[in-house]
Amino acid sequence: MSSLKECSRTSCFGGSVVVFEHASSTLSCDMKFSAFFPPQCAAEKCPVLLWLSGLTCTEQNFITKAGAQRVAAELGIVLVCPDTSPRGCNIEGEDTDWDFGTGAGFYLTATQEPWAAHYDMFSYVCCELLDLVQAMPGVDISRVSISGHSMGGHGALVCALKNPGKFKSCSAFAPICNPTACPWGEKAFSGYLGEDRETWKQWDASLLSRTYSGPALAVLVDQGTADTFLDKKQLLPEALSEAAATNDSVAVELRMQPGYDHSYYFIATFIEDHLRFHSKYL
Repeated sequence: MSSLKECSRTSCFGGSVVVFEHASSTLSCDMKFSAFFPPQCAAEKCPVLLWLSGLTCTEQNFITKAGAQRVAAELGIVLVCPDTSPRGCNIEGEDTDWDFGTGAGFYLTATQEPWAAHYDMFSYVCCELLDLVQAMPGVDISRVSISGHSMGGHGALVCALKNPGKFKSCSAFAPICNPTACPWGEKAFSGYLGEDRETWKQWDASLLSRTYSGPALAVLVDQGTADTFLDKKQLLPEALSEAAATNDSVAVELRMQPGYDHSYYFIATFIEDHLRFHSKYL
């Protein structure tokens, strides 16, 4: 396991927001993640909510914009927020597009060169990162849930569905629910996974929801009706809802929120609901 370097520490609601850096063996590059440790960590082990951010984001977006720390401090929940992709890997084209490469790792395991050597955000999030967090004082990694936004909502859903029982609950804001059938997903999957669409299916939450056979999984999804990406058919929440309805082991509550868009104003409005939802399972 790589050693952690503490980059910064800031007091917040009686706890601390900390940014860490480490050399990732999974991604073969240096990675950062942010975390909020509630005050309860000083006296007891607290459960974890893993947050996965969306396209172009870093480890900073959620921890600085969502306003989650107040309720997380009340509930005694540790927040852990990784970056959205490997960085600085010197891969040709990694910084060309905002929706592929840097800042757009899509939380999968790339099989195509030159991406396969670095782009395995799925294993990083589900294994290496959780191992690092487990070693921290005041953290109970046996109680962990997962959430995310947009590309990160896709990641949260896929990580939960592909790891039955690992995550106690799952939630998402405006997730990419059916990436095999939307432009963002088609671009990312063809680049990272190749042109064989059969291989794409294992990274599509709507398809995984139909075949999931693990412990009962509760999922909360919020989607704004004024989200322009909803209109552009990038998100397709109805596909997830319809798929989950065929599987008694996946309970999806889809809430369409009138007038809300894709921004962090939307997330900040409903993040308390999500934290209280997860606290029931943690």
